[in-house]
Amino acid sequence: MQVTIHQAKTQLSKLIAAAERGEEVIIARRDKRVARLVAEKPQPPKRVLGFLASQPVQLEGFFDLGLEAQIAADFYHLGAAEPRQPEPLTHHDDEQGA
Repeated sequence: MQVTIHQAKTQLSKLIAAAERGEEVIIARRDKRVARLVAEKPQPPKRVLGFLASQPVQLEGFFDLGLEAQIAADFYHLGAAEPRQPEPLTHHDDEQGA
């Protein structure tokens, strides 16, 4: 719908309701469009950082101690008599017999 500035001033509540219903409301000066009235879209709530800061942290069962020990042993070569040698690389073509 298109209304004049005078109509917009006198019927602003009705025009706002129309915009909230999704109708397009154009405000014109004489026959020239000068403004559009649109409904405001709701904004998502702002994120609050640290909202769990007062909650206790439970780490029991979070770490796999056996895996942690294996990673440390592999990384530092713990328990190995000599440094490990890398396994030889295989080519994809060799696996297919080409």
